[in-house]
Amino acid sequence: MSGVRRFSHETYAALFSVVYLGLMTNALLAVACLPLLAVLVASDPAQSWPVLTVLVPAVVAPALTAAFAVFSSYSTDPTVGVIRTFLAAWRATYRRSLTLGAAVTGALVVLAVDVVWARGTALGGAAVPVLVVLALLVLATGVIGLATVAEAPAARLRDVLRVCVYVAVRRWYLTALSFFSLGLLVAAFTAAPALALGVAAAPLLYVVWANSRYSLRPVLPAAAPGTA
Repeated sequence: MSGVRRFSHETYAALFSVVYLGLMTNALLAVACLPLLAVLVASDPAQSWPVLTVLVPAVVAPALTAAFAVFSSYSTDPTVGVIRTFLAAWRATYRRSLTLGAAVTGALVVLAVDVVWARGTALGGAAVPVLVVLALLVLATGVIGLATVAEAPAARLRDVLRVCVYVAVRRWYLTALSFFSLGLLVAAFTAAPALALGVAAAPLLYVVWANSRYSLRPVLPAAAPGTA
């Protein structure tokens, strides 16, 4: 039929590859985070937060690092094996991701306790905004740090933290966009967990990874050498 545009086999293959990347990454994230999801479904997060603070660094941080590694590998080779790359990255970076996730989670818990305490004092009006900004900076450092671990698994964690604090502030607009994407993911999970995990997670996390990777471009070579 004239006027109808026909797509090449390569176009269909590329589209299928992207869809497969998203769906499979979502499935792997769901499986990797299953303990956390079980706690969220079976209990009130307000009551089970001590368990959640343990599961976030132990479960979520390594899974995010593995997903970021998949995105990184796919960006250079669209034929990369998603499952193989995810599992290999999860194993290779688990200890570093766990350590980084534990440090970030611990800092956020301390800051949250400080916010609750400060709200009941005369200093609350001045202290709470400062504490909230610090919490956002810690969270941004953690997210970009996981992307750094995915890109440079041998980087020393103290170098990772120093670099990520710098780029989180330096590229604040990308950090804000990453927060927006994470906020959309949390909102989607709250409204429809199955839809968030099955469809929305990979695209939104890809935005977070892309922002982090772009922010890290000038400094990543300096963060890569060395070991912890």
